[in-house]
Amino acid sequence: MKSCGVSLATTATAFGDEKKMAAGKANDQRKDGSLSLTAEETEALGGLDSRLFGFLRCQEDGARTKTLLGKAVHCYESLILKAEGKVESDFFCQLGHFNLLLEDYPKALSAYQRYYSLQSDYWKNAAFLYGLGLVYFHYNAFHWAIKAFQEVLYVEPSFSRAKEIHLRLGLMFKVNTDYESSLKHFHLALIDDSPCTLSSVEIQFHIAHLYETQRKYHTAKEAYEQLLQTENLPAQVKATVLQQLGWMHHNIDLRGDQASKENYAIQYLQKSLEADPNSGQSWYFLGRCYSSIGKVQDAFISYRQSIDKSEASADTWCSIGVLYQQQNQPMDALQAYICAVQLDHRHAAAWMDLGSLYESCNQPQDAIKCYLNATRSESCSNISTLAGRMKFLQAQLCNVPQGSLQNKTKLLPSIEEAWSLPIPAELTSRQGAMNTAQQAYKTHHPNIESVLDLSQTPSSEQSLPVHTITSTQVDSLSSPAKRKRTSSPIKNSSEHQNSHPIDSNIPVQQKVHSCCLTPLKLQHLQELCTNRDNLNPAQKVMLAQLENQIVLMKQGLPKGQSLHLAGHNDEQPTFSTGRAQYLQAANTGIQKLTGHRTLPSNLVIQGAVLNHLSSQIGTSGGQQDIIFTKENKPSGNISLVPETNRHAGDTPNGSANVKELSYDVEQLMAEPVCSFNHGDCTSPNLIISDNPQISALLIGKANDSVGPGAYNKVSNIPPAIYTKTNNSGASSPFSAICTSTPSPKSTEQTTIYSFTSLNSPHSMLNRINGEGLEDSQSSKKTDLSIIRHQPGPQIIPSMSVSIYPSSTEVLKTCRNLSKNGLSNSQILLDKCPPPRPPTSPYPPLPKDKLNPPTPSIYLENKRDAFFPPLHQFCTNPKNPVTVIRGLAGALKLDLGLFSTKTLVEANNEHTVEVRTQLLQPADENWDPTGTKKIWRCENNRSHTTIAKYAQYQAASFQESLREENEKRTQHKECSDNVSTSSNSSERRRRGPFKTIKFGTNIDLSDEKKWKLQLRELTKLPAFVRVISAGNLLSHLGHTILGMNTVQLYMKVPGSRTPGHQENNNFCSVNINIGPGDCEWFVVPEDYWGVLNDFCEKNNLNFLMSSWWPNLEDLYEANVPVYRFIQRPGDLVWINAGTVHWVQAIGWCNNIAWNVGPLTAWQYKLAVERYEWNKLQSVKSVVPMVHLTWNMARNIKVSDPKLFEMIKYCLLKILKQCQTLREALITAGKKVIWHGRTNDEPAHYCSICEVEVFNLLFITKESNSQKTYKIHCQDCAEKTSSNLENFVVLEQYKIEDLMQVYDQFTIVSEFNMLLHYHSPLHDIAP
Repeated sequence: MKSCGVSLATTATAFGDEKKMAAGKANDQRKDGSLSLTAEETEALGGLDSRLFGFLRCQEDGARTKTLLGKAVHCYESLILKAEGKVESDFFCQLGHFNLLLEDYPKALSAYQRYYSLQSDYWKNAAFLYGLGLVYFHYNAFHWAIKAFQEVLYVEPSFSRAKEIHLRLGLMFKVNTDYESSLKHFHLALIDDSPCTLSSVEIQFHIAHLYETQRKYHTAKEAYEQLLQTENLPAQVKATVLQQLGWMHHNIDLRGDQASKENYAIQYLQKSLEADPNSGQSWYFLGRCYSSIGKVQDAFISYRQSIDKSEASADTWCSIGVLYQQQNQPMDALQAYICAVQLDHRHAAAWMDLGSLYESCNQPQDAIKCYLNATRSESCSNISTLAGRMKFLQAQLCNVPQGSLQNKTKLLPSIEEAWSLPIPAELTSRQGAMNTAQQAYKTHHPNIESVLDLSQTPSSEQSLPVHTITSTQVDSLSSPAKRKRTSSPIKNSSEHQNSHPIDSNIPVQQKVHSCCLTPLKLQHLQELCTNRDNLNPAQKVMLAQLENQIVLMKQGLPKGQSLHLAGHNDEQPTFSTGRAQYLQAANTGIQKLTGHRTLPSNLVIQGAVLNHLSSQIGTSGGQQDIIFTKENKPSGNISLVPETNRHAGDTPNGSANVKELSYDVEQLMAEPVCSFNHGDCTSPNLIISDNPQISALLIGKANDSVGPGAYNKVSNIPPAIYTKTNNSGASSPFSAICTSTPSPKSTEQTTIYSFTSLNSPHSMLNRINGEGLEDSQSSKKTDLSIIRHQPGPQIIPSMSVSIYPSSTEVLKTCRNLSKNGLSNSQILLDKCPPPRPPTSPYPPLPKDKLNPPTPSIYLENKRDAFFPPLHQFCTNPKNPVTVIRGLAGALKLDLGLFSTKTLVEANNEHTVEVRTQLLQPADENWDPTGTKKIWRCENNRSHTTIAKYAQYQAASFQESLREENEKRTQHKECSDNVSTSSNSSERRRRGPFKTIKFGTNIDLSDEKKWKLQLRELTKLPAFVRVISAGNLLSHLGHTILGMNTVQLYMKVPGSRTPGHQENNNFCSVNINIGPGDCEWFVVPEDYWGVLNDFCEKNNLNFLMSSWWPNLEDLYEANVPVYRFIQRPGDLVWINAGTVHWVQAIGWCNNIAWNVGPLTAWQYKLAVERYEWNKLQSVKSVVPMVHLTWNMARNIKVSDPKLFEMIKYCLLKILKQCQTLREALITAGKKVIWHGRTNDEPAHYCSICEVEVFNLLFITKESNSQKTYKIHCQDCAEKTSSNLENFVVLEQYKIEDLMQVYDQFTIVSEFNMLLHYHSPLHDIAP
């Protein structure tokens, strides 16, 4: 879309008149009072964009530049107002850059989004994407920030701020618990020597901390200790590293005996405090260590130091409560626990300890209430134990007369009464002073905070723009202690309890006394004194304690001085050491990068995953795997709605729990910017300036929706949102050829086809996903402000063969680049837009179509198996899956060759990869506690041998027989005891789950070891064979285990293959050997974007994580699921891109491999996934560049669409090779001929894992040692900017590539049969 309005050149002239300047008449102020820019200022502004963010203050003229930026923003806004918004799109982009550099994030976001709505090829502007990513990062909208940063690296891998991007991606993935991705980006940041926000040692700390969060404690310990050896290590980093080492020694057995490890822990923590005496976290950890070895007094002192040095911590108060309880001071313990749960209503450990305290004081009703609150916490890991305890206490209450409970004197106040006890005065006064000081500091230093500072403000407590907050809200935000005084969760009331005002002039000593003996305590003391003669021993102890406190108050001594504590058991506080302790290092790093965050009043940010930054870092010994549900996860379907962060739960390290942003903030939010999944968009009405006209011009106006099926128009759709339409049906139109109709009640629905139905012509591709290879010059971006439902653009431009230039023309154009600059020739194809997942097809399927029948074909004889329409039917894109029934019988396959007995006899010591899993129902996936359904699938990896797994398989079968017999005898008894409670039906509970082992990825590629087995598979039809001329994977020229080789799977009931698409979207063949069955779940390819969104919502990586979809979620999202049973001898054909997951019903073995049909559909999806993998920084198992050149050498193509796609790829690769070669020669870098051998595999960069073709950058050291550590060009330049440490090896002569390119032409089907080459070997140049 072109803007017809004021251009930047016109703007420059309008801002300053060069003639007037030359005459000395230039003035910064016009006659009308508006500011203007001089020519010098305009020139200076031309070099300023988002890449300078964070580095302006490092420049000598940083202050002067910021003054100029402020002036430029004023001038730009004035011009926008005068031009009524009719200015070029680049104008808004520059305005966004200027506001970003001034850290005016609301204005920057609005200007960027306005640019996005006007610029059709916005993705070509890397500086824009980078700036937008920084804004999203600032607001903790990590989902969008990740997308923006990934697109920067995709369109411009050599971007000058690539290191900063990798750092921020590492931090965000760390917060999102995607540790593998985080580690990869941290390593990529570490090898880059360009300037960055964090230092190298700080990045190394994050890497060490990642190992710790993954429970790789010894690796983490080595990394921490190596970091301590660094010269001139900053004190803050040193203190934090020592703190982590100390906490690891306390929790993990790294040294041997208990006493030794505690000594090491204390030593490390004391050294940490020497480096940073003000670390409240180190004081807390030290207190925990002293408590564990019985040094109670030292523990109390450390805890008090922790409270004094840092913000309020629920963990610290919970630990103090445990110590008080152990010292038989129940009233003090009660007060400490109440402080903990008031700071964090969901602190499971504090609720459990408080319940235990009430139970020990014989107050079962209060204990039950506390236990119930503990079970409501997501961090509670022993719900079953608490449920049993509550049931026991309830039974006790039923046996006690009601009158005796009412007349009984309570040792402790009830939980409702205790809730009204004020938070200790020293806490509230300290908090108020601290927040005031921090706010004043941040006002003057908004972005300067130590990356590892442990006393940073939680994101939920960050301020909002003044013009959006009422006085009541300001008051509630200004005092964390006051805001935390919410109503008791016991009462289920929304009314806030009135907190007692604290007089700041009262001495600390008096405050301690008033806290220790409140009016409620005095009332309790009076009751005890009145009934002194009738008190039980516990009440007498309580009376003595209260009287002692009265004496201390009269003496004017702090209560702590009167403690003479003796006796301490080794029992640790029951709370875990960190539900999300792993987040602290990431959070603190992010805090340094973002500084204070001021949320725009109407900016809606989905999933503010960053929790409070004042929590701890330690991770050892705590709950590491956080299960995020759709209620508390950053959504893949971005609606940009802020959710409030709450204080860390039952963790000493503070929980980075991503639950919900404050309701005060939510009430201030305006309409959502856009819904990522459905495209519902409205204007966000961001406040751009005090002038509402400028605001309106920058934002644009929303239009009415266009028709019932269309979506609203918006002028500032986030760049993560795009238009994609799918016209293909979710399931094939099988009704006309269906020969039988299954029962609607049947779990498995199948459609059976006769062979007459297979004679229908092969349907053409009716939709294209993504834009992976789209020629951007031939495509025009759809106006995203009106999302229409129309066929998406094809990935390959529709062009005649004659438009492709010869290789000579390509090389000639490339050689002229350095002389004439960029040419307008179509030979130099433009960059491709970043690939994106497809949106859900429109219109959505009705609910009765979401369980479609599975296409199934029954074979009766060998002739049926080799009938050509069978191949056409299976590869038809409309059929996501096909079940070929009775294949083994029709072809007389000897499946016994793959039985466990035969495998043991053939190679009993062959390696088996084992996945340890939980036995669950096939259509459900529960968390380990069995309390809620989740997407994350438990999967731990190990290795064994075929013989050992065969023993396990047999033992599992025998055990199952015994269990079945026991169930039969106990069936009647169990059925009588089944609960019919409506409560239990609403909240179903599974578990405890049995652990099982799944033997997977057993390699059968060795023809010597598995000769009989592999020979048997040659009986299969050509289109499903492991090796065949029509199989693209047979043209690779080298082995990819499990893809163009056979793999075997040995299963017991419940063995799961989690949800996935095949590598690079290739087809898959799976044969069940038996004797048991397998249950399959299949989703068509055009819905993979929806599943990707669900994975992101559940903090899972669609490509790399282990996940098992919740069928209820898919049903609600209108995603069709094919569900069927695979019996022994059945072959399941998974079509290109189909998403599937499988569970074994019985004991069985399966064999599987991949196939690449020679179709345009298969090739397109493979290339799209190749590009998507590149965007996601995931290695592509299939090297598509290498494969494409081998295809051009080995085969002739008659399909015009497939030919155009292959020819297009060859053209791009040839251009890239020649351009890079010419650039190296021009720079004086010698290119050394190396050549290539037969069967040599494709090469990947050892750093970023992208495929490297032809020109290999090898470190000189590895080249001399013949180890060949390969780098891509970008990684090589980051490591050595002038490439002096690298040699460049060439594997193909450019003349050979030119010959292959020119000889690859389209042929007729008849001629193709005459010119077909052998596909089994790579042709060496």
